[in-house]
Amino acid sequence: MNLPSLPDSLGDVSRRWVVRGVAALLVVSLVAPAAISGATHVATTENPTNLRASVDDPANGTTVISIQGFHFKGMANEDKPARLLAVGPRGNVKWVHNGSGFDARWFYDVDPLDDRNLLVTATTPNATLVYEFDPKTQERVWTERLPIHDTHDVDLINGDQLLVANMRAPDRNDRIFVHNMTTDETVWEWKFEEHGYEASGGGGKADWTHVNDVDKIGEGEYLVSPRNFDQVIVVNRSTDSVTMRLGSDDNHSTLYEQHNPQFLESENGTPTMLVADSENDRIVEYAKTDANAPVGSGWTKTWSIGTRGLNWPRDADRLPNGNTLVVDTMHHRVFEVTPTGTVVWEFHAPWAPYDAERITYDDEAGGPTMRDLGKSGSYDLSGSGLKVSGGGTKTVSFWLVETFHGTPVAAQAKELARTWAHVTPWIRPVWMTSWEFLAAILAGGVLLAWGLGEAVYQRRRIRRGVSRLANRVRRPVE
Repeated sequence: MNLPSLPDSLGDVSRRWVVRGVAALLVVSLVAPAAISGATHVATTENPTNLRASVDDPANGTTVISIQGFHFKGMANEDKPARLLAVGPRGNVKWVHNGSGFDARWFYDVDPLDDRNLLVTATTPNATLVYEFDPKTQERVWTERLPIHDTHDVDLINGDQLLVANMRAPDRNDRIFVHNMTTDETVWEWKFEEHGYEASGGGGKADWTHVNDVDKIGEGEYLVSPRNFDQVIVVNRSTDSVTMRLGSDDNHSTLYEQHNPQFLESENGTPTMLVADSENDRIVEYAKTDANAPVGSGWTKTWSIGTRGLNWPRDADRLPNGNTLVVDTMHHRVFEVTPTGTVVWEFHAPWAPYDAERITYDDEAGGPTMRDLGKSGSYDLSGSGLKVSGGGTKTVSFWLVETFHGTPVAAQAKELARTWAHVTPWIRPVWMTSWEFLAAILAGGVLLAWGLGEAVYQRRRIRRGVSRLANRVRRPVE
């Protein structure tokens, strides 16, 4: 016997409710992981959220990491402050120093001093704070306030002098200078505009050179990184001359808007530069193999890691064991890597880590060059694979690059990964992983599509309701 079929209207109703049920189930499944993370989220100063490690080989000593922090046009996020972290050999968080208490909205360079205290470069919207920080007492020993904006690096030299990289100075007056803290005066300065840097080059008037790093590498010799001119230079204080130059403006095959170079010297005295080549997503080493070549030539690329596995690195330090300590900013991690690209120690530090130092080795530890180690060539990263939450989990941006590598859309995937990594950490809640945040966005898209579909289906009822409301408004009051 045949059962009677449902009337068409009842069948339509049934199908609509099936579609609604599927949409609701999809939304719930997408937001459930984030909801669970939010419900179980616990973060304190002693146990800040999303600080996780993956360690194959314990580090030699404590690693100090500066986290840039979130602050945008007067808006701050208390859950994403500028902070310093001390991380033990096995990835344990030893202490956290939060900059919010004294208006340090961004942290940049951090340098271990001879007594194992730290020299910290922090900025506010209108000034640069430089201070000595005692990790044992968690107190500032002294503080110097400089009336310059958004400084990324200040070094203590000659006992009482500050060597400053002054970028974003008004009217293209970017410079490096030495400030004497005892006499409170500038005792030496070197302006880029006076030494062949054209106004038409670099990054424009608002951020011309973006000189992000300066280091004393010898008596009266300063290593300088004018990022927007795609080069690293050595300036002689006595003669004001540039004695070495690696790279040139817009020559992106050599360097592309680099950060925090480190000067090394091989056993035979060959000058060597280790550079976080940020926009090329690599760590690269160059040796000055022709000592008689002009200032800006004679360099040979001897080694690199990346570009796969890196996203806008901003620091690289050679360690005495031959490994390299790397700040992989937009993968929000710091790691130690062998000369052949194997990650052996990794710490996940969200919201744009900027600098990392091993306190054991003092400032800019130094170590053997790759030529001294007998290593050369370019290596992709391997090993840890961002196992920050176990099970080989990768961030969304890392997964995008790896998944589409070698495909026709590899370039587009890499650009999407870069955009995702740059933008989402600042708007993602602290208790969400990148995958949970992506799932929440997809859930929002499903809800929007569902709402639009319901609006189209119910359009006649909506019009009648709007019409009735309009008639009531127009009806004269009796």
